[in-house]
Amino acid sequence: MRNSLAFISLGFLIISCGTQKTPQNVQTKPTLPKVAPAKTAEAPPRPKIHRESGEDFFRDNIADITKNDNTISYGSIVSAEPQRYKVVKTFFPAIAQNFRQKYIILHYTALDEDKSVTVLTQQSVSAHYLVNDQNDREIYQLVDENKRAYHAGISAWRNDKSLNDTSIGIEIVNSGYKVDSSGTKVFPDFSPSQVQKIAALVKDIATRYMIPPTNILAHSDIAPTRKSDPGPKFPWKQLYEEHQIGMWYDEGAKQVFYDSAVLEDYALQMTVPSFVFKIQTALKNFGYDILPNGTYDDATKKTVEAFQYHFRPQNYNGLMDAETWAILQALNQKYPVK
Repeated sequence: MRNSLAFISLGFLIISCGTQKTPQNVQTKPTLPKVAPAKTAEAPPRPKIHRESGEDFFRDNIADITKNDNTISYGSIVSAEPQRYKVVKTFFPAIAQNFRQKYIILHYTALDEDKSVTVLTQQSVSAHYLVNDQNDREIYQLVDENKRAYHAGISAWRNDKSLNDTSIGIEIVNSGYKVDSSGTKVFPDFSPSQVQKIAALVKDIATRYMIPPTNILAHSDIAPTRKSDPGPKFPWKQLYEEHQIGMWYDEGAKQVFYDSAVLEDYALQMTVPSFVFKIQTALKNFGYDILPNGTYDDATKKTVEAFQYHFRPQNYNGLMDAETWAILQALNQKYPVK
């Protein structure tokens, strides 16, 4: 019996050993060091909205001047108030926007102060600002900058028309011109205090909306066949030299073009239709709304007169003499259409 049990035990041992697999060399994967997940680029902080007296205001300008991009309205934010819903400004502002304000247009009222205020606030014409003729520190605002004022009328400059849509209008109290016995328009001066107010106001607006010098204009520039304001006594050269406002030509460039015109017998060329066409084209290229046709017609004369009001105020007879032609060419060279 004891031998039988030993035999059985030996059988189990043999079977057990026979069923075991020979161990194989198993290659284990190396443990890789843990790498922290890559951080996503954080979005730049959004410009801050200021809340004052229950109203939201946006004061920052995130424009890119190199791209001629004047993005972001400046000032109060007008928002919808839908029933049962809340308008949130978590993602304000979108960058795909720009200012309505592309131009500054300067006028005179041809009225005294009291009448100017009445007409510009109670009738169908208006302006954003009115500069009085008092020696004080006040400038009257009549229309919100974000709204259209009715000051430009039928108007055009370069590729834009109906400039009420895209401009800020500034009216200046001034009595306007009178015609003397010879039929010449005689314009009154602007007071030194007015000039200082205008300079400060235009500088502020142009800076905030990044309005280029080529878009700071006279009413007569954008409507030359209809308007003559603010006229030849308006100090464009002074504003340019003392405040870096608006356009002006370089004297050296003007002299080069003047010398060339004299050598080419300018007076004789003025009788040639092809040369008149060239003059009209130069005026159009600069910005005036004129149709070149080779004829020195009334529209051309009035356009030249408007140009002289702005850039050659010593003589505004509407004739394109050699000096006026030289100034026009110098300006086109300095301020080409982009």
